[in-house]
Amino acid sequence: MSIELEQTPALVVIDLQTGILGYPTAHPIEQIVANSAQLAAAFRAKGLPVVLVNVAGTAPGRTDRGKATGRAGGQSLPAEATALLPELDQQPGDITVTKRTLGAFLSTDLDAKLKEAGATQIVLTGVSTTSGVESTARSAYELGYHVAFVTDAMTDALEAHEASIAHQFPKLGELGTTSEVLELVAARS
Repeated sequence: MSIELEQTPALVVIDLQTGILGYPTAHPIEQIVANSAQLAAAFRAKGLPVVLVNVAGTAPGRTDRGKATGRAGGQSLPAEATALLPELDQQPGDITVTKRTLGAFLSTDLDAKLKEAGATQIVLTGVSTTSGVESTARSAYELGYHVAFVTDAMTDALEAHEASIAHQFPKLGELGTTSEVLELVAARS
């Protein structure tokens, strides 16, 4: 596993919001949040873009899961479930994006905001590995961004998380750990 940071990487933190607390995950959510918060502080200290993404509902499509629960079509989350976690220490200079899809690009202006910031690479953290993170990564890759995954700063159900990291992410980008990325950011002039 090895990540190389480009001149302007952007940290993109996916769906670390109050509504995700309590879901069963492969790794303790507290550690995922702590790792993401450390990365955000390091990126900010070097003047690099930090993107905080939250999800406010679901896309309007129909799924078997939605039909089974009686919630087919787009659904909205209560406002209190969409609040970003305070540990992320949201700052005025951060880019914030609210989505209603799995990925952070399709229904938002994230691409335009990243281009405006000069970013050519995204460094991904958050939840869930197989939904928000992977969907965002696929779109970023197809838009021409270099993608880096911080594997100890994301989580999902165990088997799903491991499958994405082992089989999907190496096709889309580079993989590394929080400590590796922190070291690379600290070494920047």
